[in-house]
Amino acid sequence: MATNINRSNVNQAGYIQGPLKWAIAFSAALGAILEVIDTSIVNVALTSMQASLGATVSEIGWVVSGYAIANVVMIPLSAWLGDYFGKKTYFIFSLIGFTVASVVCGLSINLPMLIISRIAQGLFGGGLLAKAQAILFETFPPAEQGLAQAVFGVGVISGPAIGPTLGGFLTDALGWRWIFFINIPFGILAVAMCWMFLPKDKDNSQAQNQAVDWLGIGLLVIAIGCMQTFLEEGEQEDWFSSGFITTLAIGSVVGLVLFIWQEMKTPHPAVDLRVLHHRSLAAGSVLSAVVGMGLYGALFAVPIFAQSILHFTATQTGLLLAPGALASAIVMVMLGKLSTKIDARILIAIGGVGTAMVMFDLSKLTSQTGADDLFWPLVWRGAFTVLMFLPLSLATLGPLPKKDVSAGSGFYNLTRQLGGSVGIAILTTLLDKREAFHRAILLAKLSPYSPETNQRLDLLTGAMQSQGMDATTAHQQALAILSQTVDIQSAVLSFADIFRVVGVAFLCSLPLLLFLGKGGAGAKAPVGH
Repeated sequence: MATNINRSNVNQAGYIQGPLKWAIAFSAALGAILEVIDTSIVNVALTSMQASLGATVSEIGWVVSGYAIANVVMIPLSAWLGDYFGKKTYFIFSLIGFTVASVVCGLSINLPMLIISRIAQGLFGGGLLAKAQAILFETFPPAEQGLAQAVFGVGVISGPAIGPTLGGFLTDALGWRWIFFINIPFGILAVAMCWMFLPKDKDNSQAQNQAVDWLGIGLLVIAIGCMQTFLEEGEQEDWFSSGFITTLAIGSVVGLVLFIWQEMKTPHPAVDLRVLHHRSLAAGSVLSAVVGMGLYGALFAVPIFAQSILHFTATQTGLLLAPGALASAIVMVMLGKLSTKIDARILIAIGGVGTAMVMFDLSKLTSQTGADDLFWPLVWRGAFTVLMFLPLSLATLGPLPKKDVSAGSGFYNLTRQLGGSVGIAILTTLLDKREAFHRAILLAKLSPYSPETNQRLDLLTGAMQSQGMDATTAHQQALAILSQTVDIQSAVLSFADIFRVVGVAFLCSLPLLLFLGKGGAGAKAPVGH
């Protein structure tokens, strides 16, 4: 039976006090953690899924893309859905739907069934991520909102690193279906905790009596759906050389223009864009996109480097990311107690510069780099990213008047997710283009008239002949080894390029701090989402 929140549980300002607030915090945060982990947990299991379901590489990619598209579409609508149905009702409904969709994913007998259930998982998961933060803001008073944000942030920051670690272990030990079945006990636990501890919904009859902005919702689905699909599939389809990608780009632009026009003219929009006149929200949302790019983009690049260059297994790659996730969690908890006492802009600046320095350090990686060389850069990346992530929400949403926080926080969360998608799309394309560029330069230096090249070929040929190969076969094998060396070096150089790009992006975003609020002590609590 749900807990009744009586007067002894609520202080004069209307905030919940005592042990109950922590029960609410962990209940909401558990739902958010489940959603964030499932964003990345499937990445290391795609090869196993492909073999099991008889899918091609492009087809199996929709297991990731379908989830991401549905998730991003749902985030900006979660504020309206929470107001319309009630925050507790909508959150528990999303938890139940997410858990059921996870079961169907694990039981999928073919690829279409898996993709459809992953889309359902993403739709329900979008509500979990957005509403968890709102519940925490409503529960804790302004003086403790930094700590409340830390509880939420531990999952959001650590989830992308925990996902591959957990996914690699479950796939290797039990099979890919268990990356979905693992959600069942935790989903049931989260539903039970939320039913028991979350406060009852307030009267929402006013929201239900307002006309539903169906046109705005439809245009949002078209605009964001096309944009996310464009970003997810663009590199694989060679961007605008594909009619499908070109159509998506046109649909995204047209849908976005019509969506903005509809939301600005309707009295009760599904997504209130008028809140962007607050400069702290506009600047903070741009910074949020950069943080998303750094958080997801860097985490996207490191596993690829580890598996393609260093030949790490899925489990080894996951363990490589684990210390950084732990560092994020530790710094998040420590910062939770300090973030309301320090100017948020100072913390964000330290985090941005520190993250940029880590990216420049990672750009020095070579083909001889080992796990020990990556340990501290990844730990520092985890720590510095928290210095941006945690205070940024206070500086962005703190200056907003109470009536605008709900719509503002929805837009703010959307930009972080889209920033991650844009970052991964840009970095994937850049990785491919720069690898071709570096390969061309390296091959140009391997002239048959070069003494160094001929000396290297002679050494390799002699080594092959010493293993019993004839002269012709040994020479061909030596050429193949030389070509492979060029491929590895060009890949390493291209990874260095994209790490530098992320570092420069962080530094270039720092002037936006001038438009943010101070956050920190006395900041207004963002209430509702």
